[in-house]
Amino acid sequence: MNPSLRKALAASGPFVGLVFVYILFAGLTAWQGGDSRDAFLSLYNSKTILTQAVIVTIGALGITLVIIAGGIDLSVGSQIALATVVIAWCLREYGGDTAGIGLSLGAAALGILACGVCGLLNGVMSALFRIVPFIITLGTMQIARGVAKWIAEEQTIVTPESMLFNVMVVEPQPDVATSVAPGIWVAAGLIVVVVLTLRYTVFGRYVFAIGSNEATARLCGINVTLQRIWIYTLCGLLTGVAGVMQFANLTVGDPTAAVGMELDIIAAVVIGGGSLSGGEGSALGSVVGALIMAVLRNGCTMVGVPNFVQDIVIGVIIISAVAVDRLKHRATVAG
Repeated sequence: MNPSLRKALAASGPFVGLVFVYILFAGLTAWQGGDSRDAFLSLYNSKTILTQAVIVTIGALGITLVIIAGGIDLSVGSQIALATVVIAWCLREYGGDTAGIGLSLGAAALGILACGVCGLLNGVMSALFRIVPFIITLGTMQIARGVAKWIAEEQTIVTPESMLFNVMVVEPQPDVATSVAPGIWVAAGLIVVVVLTLRYTVFGRYVFAIGSNEATARLCGINVTLQRIWIYTLCGLLTGVAGVMQFANLTVGDPTAAVGMELDIIAAVVIGGGSLSGGEGSALGSVVGALIMAVLRNGCTMVGVPNFVQDIVIGVIIISAVAVDRLKHRATVAG
């Protein structure tokens, strides 16, 4: 097969999968009849799906950088929980009855910064000390979760009213077609930034070069150590933004939040065409992967499929995506 055609098919695969999943649930809800048919196809439900995908989408943008560079980060779920706790603690301690705009933004910035520090730690430990990222991030996953529990004193932190509460409201202006959650616009802006960064900047080329062949990247003069630190730090900062969205969704600081979300985020990248071997992946593919999972969960709920079946289905999809990636690499090597 022509390499350009093969690349085009690989790039369009996740989008075709998204269309297939949407049509599948549209058909299932239509066959089931009743309110579920109209509910699934409604504009409000489409907005709900987009809103539900925001947290995983933003987290997946950071993990996309890491996976393209040949790394992994298992700590993002714990970092999201840490961000919610840091934000909630700031609002509770300094907010009074109502938190102003300045305090709300400051608390969000501190939550993002806390995750950035976690990302920096991951990058330094994996790049400078050459420790396998799987082990490093497995450790920081526990550390971040423990710090979140310590700050929250192992309980949920209730906060005063804040502007952040409105960030994940599905329809801020009821019955207005163009009204969507502000978090969707935040995610859209970050998607544009990451897409442009990977496609048109030197840093983006470095990310792909390191993931494709680290030794060759070093020979080409790339400071791999510094770039890996940057990659993990940026991943942490993006995870922090996802943490802000999670806080807006929960409206409390919860040290037990986002348990297992790191798997959803990594799955979105893999389903979107990212290779765990490094050197392959795209921001748009990861976004489509996040939307596929959001449609799956939303559609299964509409149809009445139990949660455990949803988890099994998503697990099968992840394994299938990795298997396809392996087969693709074997075909490339054989060719």
